Amino acid sequence: MNLHRRHLLSGLGLLVAGWSLHPGLALAGVRRDSRVLMGTRVDMVVPDAPDAASAIEAAWAEMQRQERLMSRYRSESLVSALHRQAGRGSVQAPPELLAVLRQAAALSERTRGDFDISVGAYDGWSFDPAQPRRPSVQELVEERRLVNHRDVRIEGDRVRLARPGMRIDLGGVAKLPVLQAGMQVLEHHGIRHAMINGGGDVLTRGQLHGQDWRVGLRDPRAPEKLLGVVTLRDGCVASSGDYERSFRQAGRRYHHVLDPRTGWPTEGVRGVVLVARDTATVNGIGAAAMVGGPARGLDLMASLPGVDSLLVDAAGEVHTRGRMAQRLQAA
Repeated sequence: MNLHRRHLLSGLGLLVAGWSLHPGLALAGVRRDSRVLMGTRVDMVVPDAPDAASAIEAAWAEMQRQERLMSRYRSESLVSALHRQAGRGSVQAPPELLAVLRQAAALSERTRGDFDISVGAYDGWSFDPAQPRRPSVQELVEERRLVNHRDVRIEGDRVRLARPGMRIDLGGVAKLPVLQAGMQVLEHHGIRHAMINGGGDVLTRGQLHGQDWRVGLRDPRAPEKLLGVVTLRDGCVASSGDYERSFRQAGRRYHHVLDPRTGWPTEGVRGVVLVARDTATVNGIGAAAMVGGPARGLDLMASLPGVDSLLVDAAGEVHTRGRMAQRLQAA
């Protein structure tokens, strides 16, 4: 549920965008590492230092550990264990998973179900470009009965799915906490300046060579262009969009952000970008705004204290909230 790395590119002078496209490109005095995590490419950039390599490895180890807890694609994950126990029993969950589930539950209540992790029940979709699949109307009708965020029950340190066949998808709410965990490890190892970019969600600390990090925002109407650039020191940029994982069939384009009430891709919003000091304030908001539509999405974004945001609607109009219009610079 994001504007993937082609749509939000980060770094000094947008050079990290260049690295994403040209891995051989280097910048003096900088250590960079990139790996696939949570189904997307994650880039980590820190100023070079004697202990930078060990700090980066420790950060990867923690992010990979948390991915193993929360991925619905790993058979050994706790999320997969929840699916196997659906309607039968509960699973003991560690604090990291409980925190994500509680945040998802709170957002679901706040948005009246626009955000709903039980949307994972709609598992007939495939957005693999080599093997795209659209489920039948009957499949979606049958799966719809399994979608209700209130049936994800948290009881102390245990979690259960109330009905057999229920599945959850933490894609819209787990990535930022996982990236945040990696940043905390870097800080624990004494790294005071860093950037982590995970598929369009960007966390920054400090500066790079005395300059604030620059994050370029791709235009969801035309991915080869930028809407503009924002500068960031200690904060995050969270993005959601409708065209990174998609396919065309019978003249219609289908994308991966699904409406919990129908199982069909959302309509009305092309993309959302939020800039904040901390990840918790904006986690999951982009996906909720896309489901809710332009009016509800803009109201939700306007309710977030200290957050600058923009939304591109289906007609291609760009709406801003907070100070986004002032802070957005020409690319």
